[in-house]
Amino acid sequence: MKIKTIRLNQIRRPLPRQTDPEKVATLMESIAKEGLKEPIDVLEVEGKYYGFSGCHRFEAHQRLKKETIKCRVRRAPRSVLQRHLA
Repeated sequence: MKIKTIRLNQIRRPLPRQTDPEKVATLMESIAKEGLKEPIDVLEVEGKYYGFSGCHRFEAHQRLKKETIKCRVRRAPRSVLQRHLA
């Protein structure tokens, strides 16, 4: 896996996410002061990025109007993506 900075609008989040507003607010404060400490995990399938975890960190970045987020990228075939969606 490699760490990459990816534009938020390039990351697809195909599953509905449920976030805790207090946790998002706490993360926003931390990210604004210190930056993102732990990258989110994304799958790269056929050149497209899919996020299934890190929803609180992702939402905190959106609310802070950040354009990019640090990601741990794992390349995978479409079959792996389909298992995540099942």
